[in-house]
Amino acid sequence: MRSWSASDTVRLPGNGGPLRLHDTVTGTLRTTSPGPTARMYVCGITPYDAAHLGHAFTYLVFDLVNRVWRDAGHDVDYVQNITDIDDPLLERAEANGEDWRALAEREIEVFRADMAELRVLPPRSFVGVVESIDLIVELIERIRACGAAYDLDGDIYFAAESAPRFGEVSGLDREEMLELFAERGGDPQREGKKDPLDWLLWRAERPGEPAWETSLGRGRPGWHVECSAISLHELGVGFDLNGGGTDLVFPHHEMGAAEARCAIGTGPHAQLYSHVAMVGLGGEKMSKSRGNLVFVSRLRAQGADPMAVRTAMLGHHYREPWDWSDAELTAAAERLERWRAAAALPSGPDAMPVLHRIREALADDLDTASALAELDSWAAAALAGGAGDTSAPVLVRDTADTLLGLRL
Repeated sequence: MRSWSASDTVRLPGNGGPLRLHDTVTGTLRTTSPGPTARMYVCGITPYDAAHLGHAFTYLVFDLVNRVWRDAGHDVDYVQNITDIDDPLLERAEANGEDWRALAEREIEVFRADMAELRVLPPRSFVGVVESIDLIVELIERIRACGAAYDLDGDIYFAAESAPRFGEVSGLDREEMLELFAERGGDPQREGKKDPLDWLLWRAERPGEPAWETSLGRGRPGWHVECSAISLHELGVGFDLNGGGTDLVFPHHEMGAAEARCAIGTGPHAQLYSHVAMVGLGGEKMSKSRGNLVFVSRLRAQGADPMAVRTAMLGHHYREPWDWSDAELTAAAERLERWRAAAALPSGPDAMPVLHRIREALADDLDTASALAELDSWAAAALAGGAGDTSAPVLVRDTADTLLGLRL
């Protein structure tokens, strides 16, 4: 599947330091230690709507990871999926009276445009489920071969009892798992399952639903197995970072980790799991089920500067839930204009300390608030006037662009 266009970045003087991130599995800050190429997988959208601000915040966060790693001298192999076949997509297409493929194609194109306008660096591989059916079937066959799968009326389930490390990602107890599984697309009440926590790997064909002819029979994949198959194929076992929103910790990443361990027989699926807090509106989590969504594409259509949208999001730490408001965008636009006015001056205060401190802030668990405060301080000093360095505005512009993804 085609990705989106990449924005240019400038090589900054020197190199940034190693990145520390919060690891969901251990609950601690860990220093990432990728090799020459850092490998990162981030779960993508289900395209029955384009990106709302909760999605955009997640992809912005992992865009920062990408930028910090690159600034530290690593190449980055970034992979992202698109769930272009799933129940919510089919339900929305039926409600709209349109073909599910046309709906997915349209919303994926809006998503691409949103990401490009927000200056999110594109993944090397942007992969849809539909184009990955063979990979997914192959993984399910491997899970079957290790004895972890069973058939139920033509459907294929993963037996949770076959995963001795089940719970390693989320750290949840059984009751918490059951509650979240029911809320997040699971079927704990289905009769005939060996355990309510067993999850669907392959859904046998139902009347009126799309299906593919495979060695498993006619049908389509369950949800979690798509990311296991795509990530293992594209990045291999034990890649550096698996990311997404906090709503993916369980069941999605927990069950994906179990599938991968079963299929590969060794090591963790990913070295580190990192998750982004939810964005709310009016005190409630922004979600499609509630209908309280703010879409990036609609903000752009209303004339919002994508860099102001990005600035507003950068003002929040990725592990802290926060609420979007019109006031957020207004304040961010004003802040951005001050930076731009200062960066347009013929000279300004020495910018090397700014570069150094922004690097330090981002390497420390993506402390974006401190990074933006450095831009505020430099801009205030520059706008106050006085003698300055003619190279400073250029370095500030390059630093904001390369490290923060902000075009000043």
